Amino acid sequence: MLTMKEKTTTPPSASAASAKGGNKNHLIMMALPIIVAVLLLFVPVPEGLPPFAWHYFAIFVGVIVGLIFEPLPGAVIGLTGVVVIALCSQWLLFSPEQLADPKFKLAGQSFKWAVSGFGNSTVWLIFGAFMFAAGYDKTQFGRRLALILVKYLGRRSLTLGYAITFADLLLAPFTPSNTARSGGTIYPIIANLPPLYGSKPNDPSARRIGSYLMWVAITATCITSSMFLSALAPNLLALALVKSTVGISISWGNWFIAFLPLGVLLILTMPLLAYWFYPPEVKINDEVPLWASRELEKLGKMSRNEILLLVFVCCALLMWIFAADFIEPALAALLVVVLMLWTGVLTWNDITSNKPAWNTFVWFATLVALADGLSSTGFIAWLGKEGGVLMTGISPGMATIALLLTFYLLHYLFASTTAHTTALLPAMLTIAATIPGINMEVVVLVLCTSLGVMGIITPYGTGPSPIYYGSGYLPTKDYWRLGTIFGVIFLAALLLIGYPWITMMF
Repeated sequence: MLTMKEKTTTPPSASAASAKGGNKNHLIMMALPIIVAVLLLFVPVPEGLPPFAWHYFAIFVGVIVGLIFEPLPGAVIGLTGVVVIALCSQWLLFSPEQLADPKFKLAGQSFKWAVSGFGNSTVWLIFGAFMFAAGYDKTQFGRRLALILVKYLGRRSLTLGYAITFADLLLAPFTPSNTARSGGTIYPIIANLPPLYGSKPNDPSARRIGSYLMWVAITATCITSSMFLSALAPNLLALALVKSTVGISISWGNWFIAFLPLGVLLILTMPLLAYWFYPPEVKINDEVPLWASRELEKLGKMSRNEILLLVFVCCALLMWIFAADFIEPALAALLVVVLMLWTGVLTWNDITSNKPAWNTFVWFATLVALADGLSSTGFIAWLGKEGGVLMTGISPGMATIALLLTFYLLHYLFASTTAHTTALLPAMLTIAATIPGINMEVVVLVLCTSLGVMGIITPYGTGPSPIYYGSGYLPTKDYWRLGTIFGVIFLAALLLIGYPWITMMF
């Protein structure tokens, strides 16, 4: 008879084989971006495109492939792409005419381009907003908000769904990472709720209420990510890409107005739709509000730092909405960060130890530089010209709808909204700009406000998706089925409500 140890210990040969297989897969994923880039370098240069622009595009595609498969962190992939292009800028970045100019200093210009993204105001706005999220976490103000809503709305399953939705809504304007907002603040709270109903993960009892709550939470964060410019980091990246590609600036207020009627409708109806399409078995439970009350008692009264944080983030929001002409939004965010440091809401150690913020800062700075390179080499202009030919004869309205459908549905191919935005948004905008009579501000707002809601379609569509998918409450078949249903609902709402409203307003 086998001993317990013999039963549970993995044979050394199996462990070695598993490790070997994992290493092999990792090496393949690391090699894939290089292979794709090299293959494209040997593809004949398309007619009308300078060779250096095509070669730049080949490296850019390699970076996108790396961002999709992530053999290394996204920041490493982006930084690698920038360094490779800067080192080979003579063949990848600058035209023969520029190189022939005796006043042109190749080394200096290459470095200047490589670090250009770090001076981008949007990148600093993203960084500042991450510090706001750190304040929410350190002071526990975000947890307090969520618990208050659960206390007063948690007796019924449906109103508990609304409590989760409103908690995300309240945090969204100040939290540019929906992973931090939903995965880091909302999920740890609601993960405590299903056991109060006897609902367990990876068990038939999951449908008692756990499945419903998890689906509401991921759907809510997708909606709020579209509702506010500052609720999703790729929204802010899109802001920079739009500015560099077509020269249009989007204010926080214009973004909010553009999505407002659609956002309000979805916020008010989504928990009910989830209640119909994925109904919980338990409708009422008196224990949940009591649990939330006990947790709030543990937190005690609002602290000085919580009050200061609330004042600071409200000031930042007011400056973003009403004072953008007088103070750059990124500078407003940095001002609030300085105030938090001087008042002790955050410490300098909180800033330097915030790995997600610095990781995103480097990642997005390199992506902004890479995307700008597509424009400066002339690739975007060429792509727009070729795409415009394909769209010849299509009315501006139909062209806008076609671009939205393409942009939205292609998200199935991406496990990162950032990669999706970097790869597709400049191309879509450039094609749109070649269509006579099209309203570019409308196109920009229609495409950009879809970035959040499109994350619902797959279990890998946005940052928090894997967290909820891996919770044990959302089986694979259920997630794909519901993702399709709600993905279609969101897309239909964009086309039938969002697009006409934006056209009327802008």
